[in-house]
Amino acid sequence: MPKRLNNPGETGFTLVELMIVMLIIGVLAAIAIPSYTASLRSAREATFKEDLQVMRAAIDSFTMDKEKAPQSLDELVQAGYLREIPKDPMTQSATSWVTDTDSSLESVDQQPGDGIANVHGGSGQTGSDGRPYSEW
Repeated sequence: MPKRLNNPGETGFTLVELMIVMLIIGVLAAIAIPSYTASLRSAREATFKEDLQVMRAAIDSFTMDKEKAPQSLDELVQAGYLREIPKDPMTQSATSWVTDTDSSLESVDQQPGDGIANVHGGSGQTGSDGRPYSEW
């Protein structure tokens, strides 16, 4: 039978050492997680702003080209002004966009009638600037 050596230097980690390591990991996680969530929110807001800008430009282009406002966001896709309706990064849904209709004419040649004039997010959450996403 092999002989066992019970030297005090070969016993492994103590409970105190393991607790210190766990405390260090907890402190690092407490610092990293809020920073990570803030960067995720910032990225979602940047995507949200870009999507709104692209859809509003498509609405304006459609209105000027066709001399009438689009009746829905799907009409922008069918006419080729958008490839697809983007997902709202705040709700993760392509159907949560809220459209504003307007019957005012933007040019002399434009045909009268209601159509989409603007688009907003459908989320009730508040952005980093303090305004709800539905007002962006």
